[in-house]
Amino acid sequence: MRFSSPLGREQGRGAALQRRPGQLVIVGFAGAIAVGTLLLLLPVAASGEPASFMEALFTATSAVCVTGLIVTDTPVFWSGFGEAVILVLIQLGGLGVMTVASLLGVLVTRRLDLGSRLVAAASTRTVGLGDVRRMLVRVVVVAFVVEAATALVLALRFAAAYDEPPGRALWYGVFHSVSAYNNAGFALFSSSLIDFVADPWICVPISVATILGGLGLPVILEVLRERRRPSRWSVHTKITLLMTAVLLVGGTLFFLVTEWDNAATMGTLDTGGRILASFTQSAQARTAGYNSLATGEMHTETWLGTIILMFIGGGSAGTAGGIKVTTFAVLALVIWSELRGDPDASAFDRRISPATQRQALTLALLAVAIVVLPTLWMTALSPFTVDQILFEVTSAFTTTGLSTGITAQLAWYHEFVLVLLMFIGRLGPVTLGTALALRAGRRLYRLPESAPIIG
Repeated sequence: MRFSSPLGREQGRGAALQRRPGQLVIVGFAGAIAVGTLLLLLPVAASGEPASFMEALFTATSAVCVTGLIVTDTPVFWSGFGEAVILVLIQLGGLGVMTVASLLGVLVTRRLDLGSRLVAAASTRTVGLGDVRRMLVRVVVVAFVVEAATALVLALRFAAAYDEPPGRALWYGVFHSVSAYNNAGFALFSSSLIDFVADPWICVPISVATILGGLGLPVILEVLRERRRPSRWSVHTKITLLMTAVLLVGGTLFFLVTEWDNAATMGTLDTGGRILASFTQSAQARTAGYNSLATGEMHTETWLGTIILMFIGGGSAGTAGGIKVTTFAVLALVIWSELRGDPDASAFDRRISPATQRQALTLALLAVAIVVLPTLWMTALSPFTVDQILFEVTSAFTTTGLSTGITAQLAWYHEFVLVLLMFIGRLGPVTLGTALALRAGRRLYRLPESAPIIG
């Protein structure tokens, strides 16, 4: 007869996590989606006719994967119970992503040798060498503080400026603050934020919460810890903050230029309103999903720019999707170093490791393939144009939630493809990045070098 101690069982579970972390993460998120689907199928979850299986599955996946794409009008179709289920799924999905990303970071650093582990900890300032329980508490505390502050501002504004009853104003504030921080983009208004396009007390708090959620917990904690000594920030934090600022400013200018005279979007606003609308759209386009301008009425060139912003996404270990700003920055640094003839890609007086460069290239090319192939297939089998399909596919894969307005008009099998894309886009970059890092090893020999002709 064999006996096993609690310590032995705990070590066994830890060993299982190290062997197949990606599988456990996928099962966990799939389970949350399944439970959410069952809850949304209940008659009490809908305000009228009960939801169909695809409507419930699509909504649950969009909520857990903090995307925001919808096939039903959220405030009209779902009851108060249904909205509460969606809110819980958003919170679980957002906190789950941040927790999973941080825990997998712990796993990666502990699987490296001591020298590499110290380098990783110094370069990323993650909690890989610290207390996991303390890290989990920080995930919840940071989320609660940001969401509570945002909810308070929004609730006061809804009550004071829009004559909403206190209870409804508070519900609006809580729902939209949680949705914003987790980069989900679900709204309790059929037109999202279009009715508040010129209201800074609505658009700015939501955008700030979106940006903070998209930065990632390691960046937020490091900035708070070293707020008086920015020179000690890690390369990861510096790249994330710099790229976030560049994309926010660049995106704002882009929307101003392309939509300035578009009467269907911002053409009727004054200068201040146009700047606010452009800033809001720039912040939301990087995987949050709220829109204060009518996305379907934008110019085609604006769609293309939005697709690029969605594809890049936000920071690692945050609630944003996309390939992440650090991946994009590493690829840009590699190209710049190659153009200069520099053998090393570097940033902030630090050399980017070859392994990191290969991981960034692998992730980016796989993301391109995941977006392009479904776009080709869906374009061939639907009446919509390629730019509309590309927009929807990119929005699903990058867990953004912006739409040109065709999602609910797609065939059920196209909607199912979007469900798969949301799931892959939410967990793919995190688990793939971890898998690539864990597979990194040392070969005791090197093959003879060759140089195929490029270009």
